[in-house]
Amino acid sequence: MVNCNNESVDSNTSEITTFVKQLKAGTYSNKNEVGVDVIPNFTTNDISGLLKYADDLTIIPSFPTLYKSNSGKIRLGECILWVVESIRLGFPASMGCNMVEVNADNYEAIYFLTDEEVLDAAARYKQWWDYRNLPRTTWTIDPCFDEPLCGSGYRWW
Repeated sequence: MVNCNNESVDSNTSEITTFVKQLKAGTYSNKNEVGVDVIPNFTTNDISGLLKYADDLTIIPSFPTLYKSNSGKIRLGECILWVVESIRLGFPASMGCNMVEVNADNYEAIYFLTDEEVLDAAARYKQWWDYRNLPRTTWTIDPCFDEPLCGSGYRWW
């Protein structure tokens, strides 16, 4: 794709950047056929670009997930991790984009992660993505090879 200045533009990066800007501004709207806001159809090819925003703790006004939580803050980076996890799984990671402590009894704000824990989760996802691209051999012994939150104490609800 070429822009008006004859510069090459990566459409995936552009879509991710636009998505993030709109989330921060509270102007994101992408309705499906039944009128529900949905995220763009990101794929595995978009994970590297998405992970660039994973440690952004900016509070955003809303995020298009199934569960609308009024209890707790919605952090951009945590929602971006939700998108990455949903790509990894092939279906929505959870009904909302807040991670909880492993021992959470329910999806209440008291179980949501702190800013420091979200940053730790972001680092784990980045490490997972970097290691996932390394060749796996017969001698590879890593029970957490494709589980970014393995051993972290965090999970998606």
